[in-house]
Formats: sequence, structure tokens, C-alpha cells
Amino acid sequence: MLPIVSIVGHAQSGKTMLVERLIGEFRERGFRVAVVKHTVKDFEMDSPGKDTWRYAEAGSDAVAISSPQKIALIKPQDNNDSIEGVLRLLGEDFDLVLVEGFHEAHVPKIEVHRSELKKGLRCAPKELKAIITDETLEVNRPQFSPDDISGIADFIKERIIGKRGDETVLFINGSPVTLNHFAKQIIANALLGMVSTLKGVAEVKSLEVAVRKKVA
Repeated sequence: MLPIVSIVGHAQSGKTMLVERLIGEFRERGFRVAVVKHTVKDFEMDSPGKDTWRYAEAGSDAVAISSPQKIALIKPQDNNDSIEGVLRLLGEDFDLVLVEGFHEAHVPKIEVHRSELKKGLRCAPKELKAIITDETLEVNRPQFSPDDISGIADFIKERIIGKRGDETVLFINGSPVTLNHFAKQIIANALLGMVSTLKGVAEVKSLEVAVRKKVA
């Protein structure tokens, strides 16, 4: 899985501003950054009457639009709202994924706390890697000022990007499957062992295998 950190917190706590500033900081450092915004509400990115809208209305299971500058994908979901699924669509071309939301996902989290909201932390301290706060909290977690963007980026680089190890993920019928460490090792070693015997295969840095059974 790509190095990922979820920026969580209450509404109006400053999550979006923090993500914006971290994007700029990491880009200046030469990192390739992707961002995922999570929302519990439905949303529209298309306009009635456009070709892509008409394709979706006709019943297409997914619609993509591509130009020399960018690509967009509109793909309905059956309440299968997982960060693993989003990362699968993003691919591996990034050094870091910043997520706003997904506070229930099992990924590293940093919470933004704002004193004037007069609310406690949204997540339990044990679930957090750090807290961005404008006041000192009696919590045993690293705490940073919202203006210490360089320090926050250093922390993410050391504790999240730098800690990335080998990772194995499995999807069946489009849904992620939870694997323990032993199962991950078995799958990875078997696949890497097989492809290493193939002619013309260079050092394997990432490996993707897709198996689609014939529809009767």
C-alpha cells in the first residue's frame, strides 16, 4: 500500500487548509502527492446533457474521460466505500497519499484540533500518530502547531513514508480481503518466486496480477 496519512478532525477544524499546505511543502521537496477527499454524501462531477452524463444514464458501469492533460473516472459504488479501493484506482505513481476523512479506516491518522470549537478529539488518542493543535493538550501524542508545516512534514516523512515496508494487498470481486502477516508472506513469496523465473523480467519493485474467470 502507498504511504498514506488520513487528516481527521471535526468540521471547521482546519483539515483542508492543513492538507493544502502539506501538498505545497511536499511538492517543494520533490515528492509526488495524491489527495483523497472522503465524503459521506453523494456528489456529482458531471453535467446533464454532456456525453459522459449520457453514457452513465444509458447504464454504463463506469465512464472515463481522457485528454492529453488529465483523466477522470466516474464509477458508481454499491456502498463499498474503502480507502483500499480508492488506492487501487490511484495506482503506484505517488510517494504519499493525503486523505481528508476516512476516520474509521485502519490507516495512520493525524487529527487537527481547534480550541475555539470547544470539542474534544474526534478519534481516540491511541488511534493517532500526532495532533495538530493551537493549544497544548494533556495527551501522550506528538503535538504540532498548525503553522509548523515543515515540522509536520518532517514527522510524516520519518514516521510514515520512511516506515513503509513490503506490502501485499488482495482484492476478490473488487473488494479488499483482510490478510494477516503470514498470509501476506505466503502470497508474496509464491508470486515473486514464479515471476523471477520468467525470461526478461527485471528486478521486481511492484507486482500486479489480475485473474478474471470466464462468465458462463
